[in-house]
Amino acid sequence: MKELVIMSKKELHRLEVIQKLAEKRLSQEQAGNQLQLSTRQIRRLLRSYEANGPEGLTTKLRKRTGNRSLPGKYVKQIIDLISNKYHDFGPTLAQEKLSELHNINLSIETVRKIMVEAGLWITRANKKKRAYQPRYRRDCFGELIQIDGSDHPWFEDRGPKCTLLVYIDDATSQLMELRFVPSESTFTYFEATKAYLKRHGKPVAFYSDKYSVFRINSKDPKGGDQITQFGRALNELNIDIICANTCQAKGRVERANKTLQDRLVKEMRLRGISTIEAGNKFLSEFMKSHNIKFGKPALNSRNAHRPLLSHEDLDEVFCWKEDRTVSLNLTIQYNKVLYILEDTVENRKLVRKRVTVYDYYDGSIKIRYGDRDISFVIHYDRLQQIDQGAIVENKRLGKVLEFIQTKQSAFNRNRSKSVPRRAI
Repeated sequence: MKELVIMSKKELHRLEVIQKLAEKRLSQEQAGNQLQLSTRQIRRLLRSYEANGPEGLTTKLRKRTGNRSLPGKYVKQIIDLISNKYHDFGPTLAQEKLSELHNINLSIETVRKIMVEAGLWITRANKKKRAYQPRYRRDCFGELIQIDGSDHPWFEDRGPKCTLLVYIDDATSQLMELRFVPSESTFTYFEATKAYLKRHGKPVAFYSDKYSVFRINSKDPKGGDQITQFGRALNELNIDIICANTCQAKGRVERANKTLQDRLVKEMRLRGISTIEAGNKFLSEFMKSHNIKFGKPALNSRNAHRPLLSHEDLDEVFCWKEDRTVSLNLTIQYNKVLYILEDTVENRKLVRKRVTVYDYYDGSIKIRYGDRDISFVIHYDRLQQIDQGAIVENKRLGKVLEFIQTKQSAFNRNRSKSVPRRAI
Protein backbone atom coordinates (compact mmCIF):
# COMPACT_ATOMS: atom_id res chain seq x y z
CA MET A 1 0.00 0.00 0.00
CA LYS A 2 1.42 3.34 -1.04
CA GLU A 3 2.17 5.87 1.68
CA LEU A 4 -0.11 8.90 1.80
CA VAL A 5 1.66 12.17 0.94
CA ILE A 6 0.26 15.39 2.40
CA MET A 7 0.94 18.46 0.30
CA SER A 8 -0.10 22.09 0.44
CA LYS A 9 -1.50 24.00 -2.57
CA LYS A 10 1.89 25.57 -3.13
CA GLU A 11 3.58 22.16 -3.13
CA LEU A 12 0.96 20.73 -5.51
CA HIS A 13 1.69 23.53 -7.97
CA ARG A 14 5.40 22.87 -7.60
CA LEU A 15 4.84 19.14 -8.28
CA GLU A 16 2.92 19.92 -11.48
CA VAL A 17 5.68 22.16 -12.81
CA ILE A 18 8.53 19.77 -11.89
CA GLN A 19 6.67 16.86 -13.54
CA LYS A 20 6.44 18.85 -16.76
CA LEU A 21 10.17 19.65 -16.44
CA ALA A 22 11.01 15.95 -15.94
CA GLU A 23 8.97 15.10 -19.08
CA LYS A 24 10.94 17.71 -21.09
CA ARG A 25 7.79 19.78 -21.68
CA LEU A 26 9.35 22.79 -19.92
CA SER A 27 12.83 24.20 -19.79
CA GLN A 28 14.56 25.01 -16.51
CA GLU A 29 14.20 28.71 -17.21
CA GLN A 30 10.44 28.41 -17.90
CA ALA A 31 9.94 26.32 -14.73
CA GLY A 32 11.88 28.93 -12.73
CA ASN A 33 9.68 31.74 -14.06
CA GLN A 34 6.48 29.87 -13.12
CA LEU A 35 7.70 29.05 -9.60
CA GLN A 36 9.62 32.33 -9.20
CA LEU A 37 12.81 30.40 -8.36
CA SER A 38 16.34 30.43 -9.75
CA THR A 39 17.49 27.71 -12.18
CA ARG A 40 19.84 26.41 -9.45
CA GLN A 41 16.82 25.82 -7.15
CA ILE A 42 14.92 24.22 -10.03
CA ARG A 43 17.77 21.72 -10.57
CA ARG A 44 17.81 20.89 -6.83
CA LEU A 45 14.03 20.24 -6.87
CA LEU A 46 14.33 18.09 -9.98
CA ARG A 47 17.04 15.91 -8.38
CA SER A 48 14.92 15.53 -5.21
CA TYR A 49 11.85 14.57 -7.28
CA GLU A 50 13.81 11.98 -9.29
CA ALA A 51 15.22 10.47 -6.09
CA ASN A 52 12.14 10.49 -3.78
CA GLY A 53 9.14 11.14 -5.99
CA PRO A 54 6.42 13.64 -4.94
CA GLU A 55 7.47 13.37 -1.28
CA GLY A 56 10.80 14.96 -2.20
CA LEU A 57 9.00 18.22 -2.93
CA THR A 58 7.28 18.46 0.49
CA THR A 59 8.71 20.40 3.42
CA LYS A 60 10.70 18.37 5.94
CA LEU A 61 9.43 20.54 8.80
CA ARG A 62 5.90 19.09 8.67
CA LYS A 63 6.77 16.00 10.69
CA ARG A 64 9.02 17.78 13.15
CA THR A 65 7.86 19.19 16.47
CA GLY A 66 8.29 22.92 16.99
CA ASN A 67 11.35 24.27 18.79
CA ARG A 68 9.06 25.90 21.38
CA SER A 69 6.74 22.94 21.90
CA LEU A 70 6.46 21.61 25.46
CA PRO A 71 7.87 18.17 26.26
CA GLY A 72 5.28 15.38 26.29
CA LYS A 73 5.95 14.49 29.95
CA TYR A 74 5.51 18.11 31.00
CA VAL A 75 2.18 18.37 29.14
CA LYS A 76 1.03 15.07 30.70
CA GLN A 77 1.87 16.43 34.17
CA ILE A 78 -0.25 19.53 33.49
CA ILE A 79 -3.16 17.45 32.17
CA ASP A 80 -3.04 15.18 35.25
CA LEU A 81 -3.03 18.19 37.60
CA ILE A 82 -6.01 19.82 35.88
CA SER A 83 -7.91 16.52 35.64
CA ASN A 84 -7.46 15.65 39.32
CA LYS A 85 -7.70 19.06 41.01
CA TYR A 86 -9.15 21.58 38.56
CA HIS A 87 -11.43 19.51 36.31
CA ASP A 88 -14.24 22.11 36.44
CA PHE A 89 -11.97 25.17 36.15
CA GLY A 90 -11.87 27.39 33.10
CA PRO A 91 -8.51 28.04 31.36
CA THR A 92 -7.99 31.43 33.02
CA LEU A 93 -8.56 30.19 36.58
CA ALA A 94 -6.64 26.98 35.91
CA GLN A 95 -3.65 28.99 34.67
CA GLU A 96 -3.75 31.15 37.81
CA LYS A 97 -3.78 28.11 40.12
CA LEU A 98 -1.01 26.36 38.18
CA SER A 99 1.14 29.45 38.62
CA GLU A 100 0.25 30.11 42.27
CA LEU A 101 0.30 26.57 43.67
CA HIS A 102 2.52 24.55 41.34
CA ASN A 103 5.00 27.08 39.94
CA ILE A 104 3.96 26.23 36.38
CA ASN A 105 4.13 29.51 34.49
CA LEU A 106 2.35 29.25 31.17
CA SER A 107 0.18 31.69 29.26
CA ILE A 108 -3.60 31.41 29.41
CA GLU A 109 -3.72 30.54 25.71
CA THR A 110 -1.23 27.68 26.16
CA VAL A 111 -3.26 26.23 29.04
CA ARG A 112 -6.42 26.63 26.98
CA LYS A 113 -4.91 24.72 24.03
CA ILE A 114 -3.71 21.92 26.32
CA MET A 115 -7.17 21.64 27.91
CA VAL A 116 -8.92 21.67 24.53
CA GLU A 117 -6.67 18.96 23.07
CA ALA A 118 -7.14 16.82 26.21
CA GLY A 119 -10.92 17.26 26.10
CA LEU A 120 -10.99 19.19 29.40
CA TRP A 121 -12.45 22.36 27.89
CA ILE A 122 -14.98 22.83 25.10
CA THR A 123 -14.59 25.99 23.06
CA ARG A 124 -17.55 28.27 22.50
CA ALA A 125 -17.59 27.40 18.80
CA ASN A 126 -17.84 23.68 19.58
CA LYS A 127 -20.51 23.95 22.26
CA LYS A 128 -23.83 22.65 21.08
CA LYS A 129 -26.28 25.48 20.96
CA ARG A 130 -29.77 24.88 22.20
CA ALA A 131 -32.27 24.31 19.42
CA TYR A 132 -35.37 26.46 19.75
CA GLN A 133 -38.02 24.62 17.81
CA PRO A 134 -40.83 26.69 16.30
CA ARG A 135 -44.20 26.76 18.03
CA TYR A 136 -47.38 26.92 16.00
CA ARG A 137 -49.66 29.90 16.42
CA ARG A 138 -52.76 29.55 18.54
CA ASP A 139 -55.91 28.86 16.56
CA CYS A 140 -58.23 31.63 17.78
CA PHE A 141 -57.99 35.38 18.05
CA GLY A 142 -57.81 36.33 21.74
CA GLU A 143 -56.69 32.88 22.91
CA LEU A 144 -53.17 33.98 23.90
CA ILE A 145 -51.89 37.55 24.20
CA GLN A 146 -48.14 38.07 24.49
CA ILE A 147 -47.11 41.08 26.60
CA ASP A 148 -43.75 42.74 27.09
CA GLY A 149 -42.13 46.06 27.95
CA SER A 150 -39.58 47.50 25.52
CA ASP A 151 -37.01 50.00 26.85
CA HIS A 152 -35.76 52.18 24.00
CA PRO A 153 -35.05 55.85 23.18
CA TRP A 154 -38.43 56.08 21.46
CA PHE A 155 -38.27 59.85 21.00
CA GLU A 156 -34.53 59.73 20.21
CA ASP A 157 -32.97 62.93 21.54
CA ARG A 158 -36.21 64.96 21.34
CA GLY A 159 -37.85 63.68 24.52
CA PRO A 160 -37.43 61.59 27.68
CA LYS A 161 -36.56 57.91 27.69
CA CYS A 162 -39.52 55.68 28.38
CA THR A 163 -40.88 52.15 28.01
CA LEU A 164 -43.44 50.90 25.50
CA LEU A 165 -45.83 48.24 26.80
CA VAL A 166 -46.72 45.92 23.91
CA TYR A 167 -49.70 43.54 23.72
CA ILE A 168 -49.78 41.29 20.64
CA ASP A 169 -52.18 38.50 19.67
CA ASP A 170 -50.42 35.16 19.15
CA ALA A 171 -52.85 33.89 16.49
CA THR A 172 -52.86 36.94 14.19
CA SER A 173 -49.74 38.98 15.14
CA GLN A 174 -52.02 42.01 15.53
CA LEU A 175 -51.00 44.74 17.95
CA MET A 176 -53.77 44.85 20.54
CA GLU A 177 -52.55 47.56 22.91
CA LEU A 178 -49.59 49.94 23.00
CA ARG A 179 -48.82 52.42 25.75
CA PHE A 180 -45.83 54.63 26.55
CA VAL A 181 -45.03 54.68 30.28
CA PRO A 182 -42.10 56.04 32.30
CA SER A 183 -41.10 52.51 33.36
CA GLU A 184 -42.42 48.97 33.82
CA SER A 185 -44.34 48.69 37.08
CA THR A 186 -47.45 47.04 38.45
CA PHE A 187 -49.51 50.22 38.16
CA THR A 188 -48.49 50.94 34.54
CA TYR A 189 -49.44 47.38 33.59
CA PHE A 190 -52.69 47.87 35.50
CA GLU A 191 -53.59 50.91 33.39
CA ALA A 192 -52.56 49.34 30.06
CA THR A 193 -54.40 46.07 30.77
CA LYS A 194 -57.50 47.99 31.88
CA ALA A 195 -57.52 49.83 28.54
CA TYR A 196 -57.04 46.52 26.70
CA LEU A 197 -60.00 44.87 28.45
CA LYS A 198 -62.29 47.83 27.83
CA ARG A 199 -61.43 47.72 24.11
CA HIS A 200 -61.32 43.98 23.37
CA GLY A 201 -62.73 42.06 26.33
CA LYS A 202 -61.08 39.30 28.37
CA PRO A 203 -58.61 36.97 26.58
CA VAL A 204 -58.06 33.38 27.66
CA ALA A 205 -54.49 34.02 28.86
CA PHE A 206 -51.60 36.48 28.84
CA TYR A 207 -48.08 35.25 28.01
CA SER A 208 -45.19 37.16 29.59
CA ASP A 209 -41.60 36.85 30.74
CA LYS A 210 -40.60 36.19 34.36
CA TYR A 211 -40.49 39.86 35.32
CA SER A 212 -41.39 40.49 38.98
CA VAL A 213 -44.67 42.19 37.99
CA PHE A 214 -45.95 38.85 36.66
CA ARG A 215 -44.23 36.28 38.88
CA ILE A 216 -42.73 35.98 42.37
CA ASN A 217 -39.17 34.87 41.59
CA SER A 218 -38.02 34.34 45.18
CA LYS A 219 -37.59 30.63 45.94
CA ASP A 220 -38.78 31.02 49.53
CA PRO A 221 -41.06 34.08 49.68
CA LYS A 222 -42.04 35.12 53.19
CA GLY A 223 -45.71 35.82 53.69
CA GLY A 224 -48.33 36.61 51.08
CA ASP A 225 -50.27 34.18 48.93
CA GLN A 226 -47.41 33.49 46.46
CA ILE A 227 -49.02 35.61 43.74
CA THR A 228 -48.23 39.10 42.46
CA GLN A 229 -50.73 41.96 42.47
CA PHE A 230 -51.02 41.70 38.68
CA GLY A 231 -51.65 37.96 38.91
CA ARG A 232 -54.23 38.55 41.64
CA ALA A 233 -56.09 41.10 39.46
CA LEU A 234 -56.19 38.72 36.48
CA ASN A 235 -57.33 35.88 38.73
CA GLU A 236 -60.29 37.99 39.87
CA LEU A 237 -61.25 38.39 36.20
CA ASN A 238 -60.77 34.67 35.46
CA ILE A 239 -57.79 35.35 33.14
CA ASP A 240 -54.70 33.17 33.31
CA ILE A 241 -51.11 34.39 33.05
CA ILE A 242 -48.33 32.13 31.74
CA CYS A 243 -44.62 32.95 32.06
CA ALA A 244 -42.17 31.98 29.31
CA ASN A 245 -38.91 30.30 30.29
CA THR A 246 -36.86 31.97 27.53
CA CYS A 247 -37.04 35.06 25.32
CA GLN A 248 -37.33 32.81 22.27
CA ALA A 249 -40.53 31.28 23.64
CA LYS A 250 -42.32 34.62 23.27
CA GLY A 251 -40.64 35.43 19.98
CA ARG A 252 -43.80 36.97 18.51
CA VAL A 253 -43.68 39.99 20.81
CA GLU A 254 -39.86 40.15 20.74
CA ARG A 255 -39.87 40.45 16.94
CA ALA A 256 -42.68 42.99 17.15
CA ASN A 257 -40.50 45.08 19.48
CA LYS A 258 -37.73 45.20 16.85
CA THR A 259 -40.21 46.28 14.18
CA LEU A 260 -41.61 48.98 16.46
CA GLN A 261 -38.14 50.22 17.39
CA ASP A 262 -37.57 50.82 13.68
CA ARG A 263 -40.90 51.90 12.19
CA LEU A 264 -42.58 53.58 15.16
CA VAL A 265 -39.52 55.68 15.99
CA LYS A 266 -39.29 56.97 12.41
CA GLU A 267 -43.03 57.65 12.13
CA MET A 268 -42.91 59.76 15.30
CA ARG A 269 -39.82 61.55 14.02
CA LEU A 270 -41.66 62.54 10.83
CA ARG A 271 -44.57 63.88 12.90
CA GLY A 272 -42.35 65.68 15.42
CA ILE A 273 -43.77 63.70 18.37
CA SER A 274 -41.52 64.11 21.41
CA THR A 275 -43.65 63.52 24.54
CA ILE A 276 -45.31 60.51 26.12
CA GLU A 277 -48.75 62.15 25.93
CA ALA A 278 -48.46 62.93 22.21
CA GLY A 279 -47.01 59.47 21.54
CA ASN A 280 -49.92 57.71 23.24
CA LYS A 281 -52.40 59.70 21.14
CA PHE A 282 -50.63 58.58 17.95
CA LEU A 283 -50.45 54.87 18.88
CA SER A 284 -54.07 54.06 17.89
CA GLU A 285 -53.48 55.35 14.37
CA PHE A 286 -50.17 53.48 14.14
CA MET A 287 -51.70 50.18 15.32
CA LYS A 288 -54.37 50.28 12.60
CA SER A 289 -51.86 50.73 9.77
CA HIS A 290 -49.46 48.18 11.33
CA ASN A 291 -52.15 45.50 11.67
CA ILE A 292 -53.29 45.99 8.07
CA LYS A 293 -49.73 45.47 6.85
CA PHE A 294 -48.47 42.73 9.20
CA GLY A 295 -51.60 41.07 10.61
CA LYS A 296 -52.41 37.48 9.61
CA PRO A 297 -55.76 35.66 9.54
CA ALA A 298 -56.42 33.24 12.42
CA LEU A 299 -56.80 29.54 11.65
CA ASN A 300 -60.15 29.59 13.44
CA SER A 301 -62.51 32.53 12.93
CA ARG A 302 -63.87 32.30 16.51
CA ASN A 303 -63.10 35.26 18.78
CA ALA A 304 -61.94 33.85 22.14
CA HIS A 305 -62.37 37.18 23.96
CA ARG A 306 -65.07 37.17 26.65
CA PRO A 307 -67.14 40.21 27.64
CA LEU A 308 -66.71 41.84 31.03
CA LEU A 309 -69.36 40.81 33.55
CA SER A 310 -71.62 43.38 35.19
CA HIS A 311 -69.98 43.01 38.62
CA GLU A 312 -66.40 43.29 37.31
CA ASP A 313 -65.35 46.87 38.13
CA LEU A 314 -61.93 47.33 36.54
CA ASP A 315 -61.07 50.29 38.78
CA GLU A 316 -61.61 48.09 41.82
CA VAL A 317 -59.79 45.10 40.32
CA PHE A 318 -56.72 46.97 39.08
CA CYS A 319 -55.56 48.56 42.31
CA TRP A 320 -53.04 47.48 44.93
CA LYS A 321 -54.72 45.35 47.60
CA GLU A 322 -53.22 44.23 50.90
CA ASP A 323 -54.81 42.76 54.01
CA ARG A 324 -54.18 44.17 57.49
CA THR A 325 -55.26 43.11 60.97
CA VAL A 326 -57.23 45.64 63.04
CA SER A 327 -55.61 46.29 66.42
CA LEU A 328 -57.38 46.60 69.78
CA ASN A 329 -57.44 50.40 69.47
CA LEU A 330 -58.96 50.23 65.95
CA THR A 331 -55.80 51.06 64.00
CA ILE A 332 -53.96 49.49 61.08
CA GLN A 333 -50.58 50.25 59.51
CA TYR A 334 -49.96 50.33 55.78
CA ASN A 335 -46.95 51.73 53.95
CA LYS A 336 -45.60 53.48 57.08
CA VAL A 337 -48.93 55.22 57.65
CA LEU A 338 -51.07 54.67 60.75
CA TYR A 339 -54.80 54.71 59.99
CA ILE A 340 -57.35 55.12 62.80
CA LEU A 341 -60.73 53.56 62.04
CA GLU A 342 -63.86 55.41 63.06
CA ASP A 343 -64.98 54.31 66.53
CA THR A 344 -68.42 52.81 65.85
CA VAL A 345 -70.24 49.77 67.13
CA GLU A 346 -69.78 48.01 63.78
CA ASN A 347 -66.07 48.82 63.60
CA ARG A 348 -65.45 47.57 67.15
CA LYS A 349 -66.45 44.12 65.91
CA LEU A 350 -63.46 44.22 63.52
CA VAL A 351 -60.83 43.94 66.25
CA ARG A 352 -58.36 41.15 65.34
CA LYS A 353 -60.06 40.71 61.98
CA ARG A 354 -58.51 41.21 58.56
CA VAL A 355 -59.50 44.22 56.48
CA THR A 356 -58.36 45.04 52.94
CA VAL A 357 -56.52 48.25 51.99
CA TYR A 358 -57.22 49.45 48.43
CA ASP A 359 -54.36 51.61 47.08
CA TYR A 360 -55.38 53.31 43.80
CA TYR A 361 -53.22 54.66 40.98
CA ASP A 362 -53.97 58.29 41.93
CA GLY A 363 -52.75 57.71 45.50
CA SER A 364 -56.17 57.52 47.15
CA ILE A 365 -56.78 54.88 49.84
CA LYS A 366 -59.87 52.88 50.80
CA ILE A 367 -60.26 50.40 53.66
CA ARG A 368 -62.92 47.70 53.32
CA TYR A 369 -64.28 44.77 55.22
CA GLY A 370 -66.20 42.61 52.78
CA ASP A 371 -68.35 45.02 50.75
CA ARG A 372 -68.42 47.73 53.45
CA ASP A 373 -66.21 50.84 53.25
CA ILE A 374 -64.72 51.87 56.59
CA SER A 375 -64.21 55.51 57.54
CA PHE A 376 -60.77 56.42 58.88
CA VAL A 377 -58.36 59.25 59.61
CA ILE A 378 -54.59 59.34 59.19
CA HIS A 379 -52.78 59.55 62.51
CA TYR A 380 -49.26 59.97 61.14
CA ASP A 381 -47.28 59.34 57.99
CA ARG A 382 -43.66 58.26 58.30
CA LEU A 383 -43.11 59.72 54.88
CA GLN A 384 -42.54 62.97 56.77
CA GLN A 385 -39.62 61.34 58.65
CA ILE A 386 -37.32 60.03 55.90
CA ASP A 387 -33.83 59.21 57.10
CA GLN A 388 -30.70 58.88 54.99
CA GLY A 389 -30.60 55.38 53.50
CA ALA A 390 -34.29 54.76 54.21
CA ILE A 391 -35.80 51.69 52.54
CA VAL A 392 -38.66 52.70 50.23
CA GLU A 393 -40.91 50.38 48.23
CA ASN A 394 -41.08 50.92 44.48
CA LYS A 395 -44.77 51.84 44.36
CA ARG A 396 -44.15 54.56 46.99
CA LEU A 397 -40.99 55.97 45.40
CA GLY A 398 -42.77 58.73 43.46
CA LYS A 399 -44.36 60.21 46.56
CA VAL A 400 -41.10 60.00 48.48
CA LEU A 401 -39.13 61.80 45.77
CA GLU A 402 -41.84 64.47 45.55
CA PHE A 403 -41.60 65.03 49.31
CA ILE A 404 -37.77 65.14 49.22
CA GLN A 405 -37.80 67.73 46.41
CA THR A 406 -40.28 69.89 48.37
CA LYS A 407 -38.13 69.62 51.48
CA GLN A 408 -34.94 70.51 49.60
CA SER A 409 -36.61 73.50 47.92
CA ALA A 410 -37.80 74.80 51.31
CA PHE A 411 -34.31 74.30 52.76
CA ASN A 412 -32.73 76.26 49.90
CA ARG A 413 -35.23 79.11 50.30
CA ASN A 414 -34.61 79.34 54.04
CA ARG A 415 -30.86 79.22 53.55
CA SER A 416 -30.92 82.01 50.97
CA LYS A 417 -32.89 84.18 53.39
CA SER A 418 -30.57 83.52 56.34
CA VAL A 419 -27.29 84.18 54.48
CA PRO A 420 -26.58 87.99 54.38
CA ARG A 421 -25.55 89.54 51.12
CA ARG A 422 -21.88 90.23 50.72
CA ALA A 423 -21.05 93.90 51.24
CA ILE A 424 -20.09 95.75 48.10
